[in-house]
Amino acid sequence: MALKQRLELRQGQSLVMTPQLQQAIKLLHMSNMELQAFVDSEIERNPLLERDESADQGTVLDDAEPPRSASEEATTADVAEALSGKAGGDDAVSGHDAGLDAGYGDEARAEAAPRPAPGSMESGWSTVRLTSPGGYDGDDHNFENTLSREVTLIEHVTEQMHLAIHDPVRRLIASHLIGMLNDAGYLSGDIDAVVVALGCSEEAVRETLEILQGFDPPGIFARNLQECLAIQLRDCNRMDPAMAALIAHLDLVARHDHDALRRVCGVDLDDIKAMLVELRQLNPKPGNAFGTVVLSPVIPDVFVRPAPDGTWLVELNSETLPRVLVNNQYYSTVAAGTSRADDKTYISDCLASANWLVKSLDQRARTVLAVAREIVSQQDAFLVHGVQSLRPLTLKVVADAIAMSESTVSRVTSNKYMATPRGTFELKYFFTTAIASAEGGDAHSAEAVRHRVKELIDAETPTSILSDDQIVDILRQAGIEIARRTVAKYRESQGIPSSIQRRRERRAYG
Repeated sequence: MALKQRLELRQGQSLVMTPQLQQAIKLLHMSNMELQAFVDSEIERNPLLERDESADQGTVLDDAEPPRSASEEATTADVAEALSGKAGGDDAVSGHDAGLDAGYGDEARAEAAPRPAPGSMESGWSTVRLTSPGGYDGDDHNFENTLSREVTLIEHVTEQMHLAIHDPVRRLIASHLIGMLNDAGYLSGDIDAVVVALGCSEEAVRETLEILQGFDPPGIFARNLQECLAIQLRDCNRMDPAMAALIAHLDLVARHDHDALRRVCGVDLDDIKAMLVELRQLNPKPGNAFGTVVLSPVIPDVFVRPAPDGTWLVELNSETLPRVLVNNQYYSTVAAGTSRADDKTYISDCLASANWLVKSLDQRARTVLAVAREIVSQQDAFLVHGVQSLRPLTLKVVADAIAMSESTVSRVTSNKYMATPRGTFELKYFFTTAIASAEGGDAHSAEAVRHRVKELIDAETPTSILSDDQIVDILRQAGIEIARRTVAKYRESQGIPSSIQRRRERRAYG
């Protein structure tokens, strides 16, 4: 076969991810500390960028802004198209406001309908305000942060929580309780305060706490020393009545009153001495076995507050948003005083990069606000009634409501927190699984379906044990479209055995 050269003309379309566009996408995923570190590095690298330390809102630069070059205009068009969702592709970023002002920190206000009466699952929210960013100097760029360290107690327990608790409501309660752990592994705070803060039942909190008290190391999540020792004794199957009486009278143990201990425990002196030896082998501070680090409090990115008219006020935390200025006066001075082509190109590139960063920060703030206010709109029942009213919510629902892509919403909800009257939560916690309706109506919450499965099993009799297939049929008759494997997963997540095992237990115990 002969080889020959020829010219061909082909036409096609492709999405080119410029470095500036990749930077804008990465900004969406960054946490507030990562954003501060990134902006600090850009300020050090770009001589035209500086941090605005003034207390005035907005970024007021020079009145006369230099004209943009053709390349800069093309770059601005690229980001406007990409952030508006027209570019397509997985890496394209959708936006809520393609028209961007040159300054960063202008207020964006939106009025919404008032919140409905309690009990309604429809929600409204009040004035949504994008506050101007405030300065915040982060120290998250230390060399010590790159060194290896021990696993902390919080990390160790959180990892177990993700494996043991699948119910989104119980996981929210567990996350709140984990945040109340001190360095020794004890639960600081009151259960009643958790009930009030989360708006859930006391039974749900106590059942979740019981699950957490079974985590490793034994003794954690205890509310006092007696409970800590009792948890460890139950873990090793040594909590008999005599040992329980000993634990209940630790004051006598501290006084070494063996005669009084012998009377209250109902055993002889040798047994008391053996029990005391066993007691000394327990760990009164189980949390000290893990590495400790100086924990910084979670800084919320969004605040949600009740408005005087009964609606919700959603606003960004200005302290987490870096205020960056572009020094156009310095650019004009340098551009007018240089004659070398390389110098002119360098200073023009710095101006284009600085303007792009300002626009990207502004768009990031607007996107976070748009996602946050839609979450508040969808989860209004949670804010009013508590964690039991958490609605099923997916990324697609939020993305469709604010005309963004799911990938953008996913990036925005990562590593960002919302402070609400019921506590501070990561944005991803508000997204729970939905179960489709068999009749084409509203979707059912996964938590509600899980509870329905438990109710059906609790109502069984020894002669009418329901199999997973029978439960599926009952739920479908009730308008809930669900698969058998999903029923099995919900049953196992609640520690409920299979129908065969339940039938054997009912026959054995009547």
